[in-house]
Amino acid sequence: MSRREEITKEPFNSHISKIDDIKIVNSESMSSSSLLERKSIRIALVGTFTALSVVLGFLLAYIPNLEIFTLMIFLSGFVLNKKYGALIGLLSSMIFTFFNPLGPSPPPLFIYQLIHYSLTGISGGLTKDFMQNRKFFKPKEDLYVYQVLVIFGLIGGILTFLFDILSTLFGGFTVSITIDYFIATYLFGLIFTTIHLIGNILVFVFLLPGLIQLVMKLLD
Repeated sequence: MSRREEITKEPFNSHISKIDDIKIVNSESMSSSSLLERKSIRIALVGTFTALSVVLGFLLAYIPNLEIFTLMIFLSGFVLNKKYGALIGLLSSMIFTFFNPLGPSPPPLFIYQLIHYSLTGISGGLTKDFMQNRKFFKPKEDLYVYQVLVIFGLIGGILTFLFDILSTLFGGFTVSITIDYFIATYLFGLIFTTIHLIGNILVFVFLLPGLIQLVMKLLD
């Protein structure tokens, strides 16, 4: 083989090698998403996430304002998509609030809870869409990076704060619709809502990234 042929062949082989590397990376990144495209897998995950949300909700029902019900519904939307996250949020909240061991919620609060947890599932899907193409989002490597932790902490705090405010408001409709009653009720439960807020921020920061990586690994 002549020197010119060797020089010509080396860049060509290098180019082929780079293409193969790109194909491998793309196939690895698409493996979990291609699995989720199967309808049977999606249906199974809807049932699994709904069951886990309800069971974990019941297990922690007697511990005031400590829960991972919100986390599981958000996770379902993050792993699947907005549509399935909303469905899981609706089914989970319907079962949990109706068969709550502490008693079912009054109608105004019940309706609000269905809406809130459906939106929680949607927010999981929206967060995945936002983070998916960011350089810091590497579920196959490490999600415990400050950008991810800050985003998850903020979302967990916002979802919990809105729930506590609005559930107090809609729950109060069954007793009184005055602003004085709402303020008194919220201030009376301020310690519990603070515990709820801090608890959910912590689980979103420290537990959610690991759960996302675990589920992604199982789906590979």
